[in-house]
Amino acid sequence: METGAITQYIDVAQVVLYVFWAFFAGIMYYLIRENHREGYPLDNGRESGGPVQIGWPVPDPKTYKLEDGREITIPDLSRADGDYSYAPSHAWLGAPLEPVGDPLLAGMGPGAWAAREDICEKDPHGDLKIVPLRIAPKHGVAAQDNDPRGLSVYGADRLEAGIVKDLWVDKMEMMFRYIEVALPSGKSVLLPVNFARITKFNIQVHAILSDQFEKVPALKNPEQITRLEEEKICAFYGAGTLYATPERQEPLV
Repeated sequence: METGAITQYIDVAQVVLYVFWAFFAGIMYYLIRENHREGYPLDNGRESGGPVQIGWPVPDPKTYKLEDGREITIPDLSRADGDYSYAPSHAWLGAPLEPVGDPLLAGMGPGAWAAREDICEKDPHGDLKIVPLRIAPKHGVAAQDNDPRGLSVYGADRLEAGIVKDLWVDKMEMMFRYIEVALPSGKSVLLPVNFARITKFNIQVHAILSDQFEKVPALKNPEQITRLEEEKICAFYGAGTLYATPERQEPLV
């Protein structure tokens, strides 16, 4: 046998296959652990349950440096979770969770939101990413499009909820994200564009009723919106698709 001619005694193809299996198993183990890095602590849905770990060990904490100079360590087992309002529908583990109190604000089902940082999104230059047109003079509505400012906004009950006060533009993506609605009470709330049907004559919103606009989460600053505020506002309208009326929670047939 010539030097190095081991293929007469070893099934090289089978060895390569076993090596691939071992490599693939190692990759799966690594990726699953890393995938759980931001998922801990898990919650079993019970008030006295506490954090839950299933199957895979929690990865060692890793510190990340953010572009604004801040540092965060993940996983952070002491991090605060969102302020959700729910209760299990049955006593057995894994029972569906039902909203408690106002379902539009419970943070459940289609109204679920994540506890993102309560800071504003910024562009690479450090300027606010999403702002109303009144403070963004370089942006506006295209000449060939309808300018909805001044139009009436109607809820799912076909009653007027308010008047369009302004539009909020995403300066990075060059698109409108929110419609600012002035309510009869004097309060202004944001309406995500993807929940609005804009016509030449009005704006129709199917997600919630006209009187429910009063409960849309408000902004801390009337000319800024934080990541957490975006989550809560979009979740409110999402919750309305199921909880705005009792009939929406019933079977279709």
